[in-house]
Amino acid sequence: MGSFLFIGCVVYAGLCLGLYLFQERLIFFPSNAVVTTPQAVGLIYEDVYLQAGGVRIHAWYLPAENAQLSVLFCHGNAGNISHRLETLSLFNSLGVNVLIFDYAGFGLSDGKASEAQTYRDVEAAWRFLIEDKRTDPSAIVLFGRSLGGAVATWIAAKEKPGALILESTFISIPAMGANLYPIFPVRLLARVHYDSAGLMEGIESHKLFIHSRDDETVPFEHGVALYDKANEPKTFVEIRGSHDSGFLDSGRDYIAPLQSFLRKVEQSLAP
Repeated sequence: MGSFLFIGCVVYAGLCLGLYLFQERLIFFPSNAVVTTPQAVGLIYEDVYLQAGGVRIHAWYLPAENAQLSVLFCHGNAGNISHRLETLSLFNSLGVNVLIFDYAGFGLSDGKASEAQTYRDVEAAWRFLIEDKRTDPSAIVLFGRSLGGAVATWIAAKEKPGALILESTFISIPAMGANLYPIFPVRLLARVHYDSAGLMEGIESHKLFIHSRDDETVPFEHGVALYDKANEPKTFVEIRGSHDSGFLDSGRDYIAPLQSFLRKVEQSLAP
């Protein structure tokens, strides 16, 4: 009996060590194959390369005619920017410029993804809009989906954007890990944090939170908790559908409040 207990303890300790050492592999799932471009759906775009802490980051900039706002799009933890054409087309139809970038190790971006590197990546994207495109910070809308919401929250807390949109975003990585791996002391083992809840109270921008009760990956309660943490002005929109396709499944129930929110942000720019 004692030997079985000892073996069990060794296996458990080994699994804990694996979680500690290799957690980035459980968080980031990049794809390097850029399978299409915005041109395939009739969108004009610029290929952009940014420097993020010595790492070359690939991005697309999609201008919209007479746009007042520029959306800085932080995507989720898998694939790359070529898998986001539906959302790029939607934003273009809503009359806003879009800058979407790949984190280090994703798509055509060099380097390797980590929490710290994703922050450097989004900083580089922010600088591009401010310095290269001469965009006023109040005209920048940070949009983050899933893990991208944590990246967007970080830059929103550091800078002063006009607005922040979080879709299907979690409270923090330790909170997600505690849901996924309840038998392990995830909060003690976590090296990756993405503590969006801890940053939320310091963000004064307009905020829109979007989440589905059907989300099988990030619990609906995470979106509600982030909303509750946030200061006004803030709006919560409940959609339907899965984590990856809720924005498509919800149709006008997704598009209409998004459009209304963007128009409200535009009105706040008026002198």
